[in-house]
Amino acid sequence: MSGMTPRPIDSETITSGTPRGTTVLVDSLQARIVRLIRDKGWEAGTRLVERSLASQLRVSRTPVRAALAELEESGVVARAQRGYVVAQVPSEPDIDQPEDRVSRAYFAIAQDRLDGTLEEQVTERALMRRYALSAPELSDILRRISSEGWIEPNPGYGWRFLPTLTSAKSYADSYRFRQLVEPAALLEPGYRVDREALMACRAEQQALVEGRVQRISGPELFDLNSRLHETITAGSNNEFFIESLSRINKLRRLIEYRRTLVPKRAAIRCAEHVHLADLVLAGRLQDASVFLASHLRTVGVEKTSPRR
Repeated sequence: MSGMTPRPIDSETITSGTPRGTTVLVDSLQARIVRLIRDKGWEAGTRLVERSLASQLRVSRTPVRAALAELEESGVVARAQRGYVVAQVPSEPDIDQPEDRVSRAYFAIAQDRLDGTLEEQVTERALMRRYALSAPELSDILRRISSEGWIEPNPGYGWRFLPTLTSAKSYADSYRFRQLVEPAALLEPGYRVDREALMACRAEQQALVEGRVQRISGPELFDLNSRLHETITAGSNNEFFIESLSRINKLRRLIEYRRTLVPKRAAIRCAEHVHLADLVLAGRLQDASVFLASHLRTVGVEKTSPRR
């Protein structure tokens, strides 16, 4: 990074560097990219790949590109020969995140949906009024919920919530179903995992074991864990196994927010994920299948037992 002298960075600099008219989504992505830089320990000079960031943040590359351009103005990132690199990691306190208000509304919608106090059919106007949201804020939330698979636009007007698991019985049933499908996927003829993808999942799980689990949100933890399980199942090349697990994960997302393990227990399960990945990468598929069945059985008992 010779020739580049980043100026000191703080939250005020970042906020003031954001021009008027920047969308809520782009503002939100700036904060989330900064958190990624911190959480993953990316140092100055680390290349930021738009496609990878878009995948991790579950958005298209266009708003990611806009967010990186804004972060360049504030000195967090710098242009390189190909795209952007980290210029300087912002010091605490964190960015004054416009996503905080949006995140609170997101969780309120999830809570009300689980509690059955939100109708299946809703309009944007009703949601804006109920949760005191602006049109751009609601648009950001609906985009997120839609990408997670628990709402879809009606053909004519408004939105429709899709079915999710809401009862203790259906949640327990989902774990018993997974105990049948996921271990069997590892034993499919011609099983072949995407090693690069699984190694990336393993690295994410190892970071959780080493302390990130203490700082991560429930939705982020759910996404990381689901990605590992889906990556392993995808190695079966059996579309029925793959689609079944993807469908189950969409159904159980909301109820998982209420049943996330305490960090100490979650770290233990993440360590099991690391071991599972190691077995698969070593080609020990029979051992991995047995271990995965045990893992799912234990986690299922933990999460479906009455809370004390």
